[in-house]
Amino acid sequence: MLEVAEIFRLHGPEYRAKFGERMLPAHRRAMQDIEQCRTAVLGGQLYFCVQCQEQRYSYHSCKNRHCPKCGNEQAHQWLAAQQSLLLPINYFLVTFTLPEELRALARSNQKLIYHLLFRASSAALLKLAQDPRFVGGRVGLLGVLHTWTRQLIYHPHIHYIVTGGGLTEAGSWRASGADFLLPEKPLAMIFRAKLRDELKNVGLCPQMDQRLWKKDWVVDCEPVGTGSAAFKYLAPYIFRVALSNNRLVSLANGQVTFNYKESATDQIKSRTLAAEEFMRRFLQHVLPDRFVKVRYYGLLSPRHRHLLVQARQLLAANGKQPLPGNNGQSPIPNQQSTMREPLCCPHCGNPLTLLGPLKPRGRSP
Repeated sequence: MLEVAEIFRLHGPEYRAKFGERMLPAHRRAMQDIEQCRTAVLGGQLYFCVQCQEQRYSYHSCKNRHCPKCGNEQAHQWLAAQQSLLLPINYFLVTFTLPEELRALARSNQKLIYHLLFRASSAALLKLAQDPRFVGGRVGLLGVLHTWTRQLIYHPHIHYIVTGGGLTEAGSWRASGADFLLPEKPLAMIFRAKLRDELKNVGLCPQMDQRLWKKDWVVDCEPVGTGSAAFKYLAPYIFRVALSNNRLVSLANGQVTFNYKESATDQIKSRTLAAEEFMRRFLQHVLPDRFVKVRYYGLLSPRHRHLLVQARQLLAANGKQPLPGNNGQSPIPNQQSTMREPLCCPHCGNPLTLLGPLKPRGRSP
């Protein structure tokens, strides 16, 4: 099966020679890690199959969060860790999209603009939710930054999972409607004003076309069911990379073809790009080093978890039963469940015997 790593190995040297001086350190590191993932460069373990009488190699993964081969198991671990946050209520998915006019600025100032995008959008949600015409209380938010479309086009936006209700100043729980949380147009207006203020504070607002502040901005709000369903929906956004290997179709004559699903029709289509353009599109979604792409606000903020406990108690008093397995505490992993399954021979299926470690061959420059 074709992999992003193979494209990087074949065409990465030419790409680095052409753009290396302008490449961000995080982009260079992502390319190197993806190229070396599960190869002898990173070392690993040597196994032996008694049945086949052959040696088997198991190489280490790079653990880069942008690698298509890493992180698949993390989604399950993350879901288990979120059990203490779930309430027996309805949840909503609210998406804030950065306007097209700001995307060039965001691409050149990723860490700053992404941070301001989080601040402005979360503040807008928390403010409008306090309005007694709607929720009238403090809601809980879990936000995830997402920067790509299915064709790898740069399109920064944040998905929030939002509690369908909030804790009032008087200490009572006030639920939202099952299918309505907040009006989208006023929410977009507040978001626009807050992001404009944030950009003013850092001296970037004068660079913008002033017509930007008069056009309609895009905010989408829709119900996504129970807490368990909402978090399962969001988990892939957290650990998914811009493009998975199973979407790659071919690499021929310097051209990369990959599949994508068209949003309007749900039909699977293909797109062919020059390898250089493919790598450029992929790398523009590599996040800055140590940038936190998952953030919690309101009732879900770590400093307000005591309010989350209070909300759970109020819901229980009103007959809302806690979700199965959720006692309000973070789950303690079962030692037996965290033990790795023994590796088996890919040919005969018999367990492999560990012979010893394989030393890394050293990272290439």
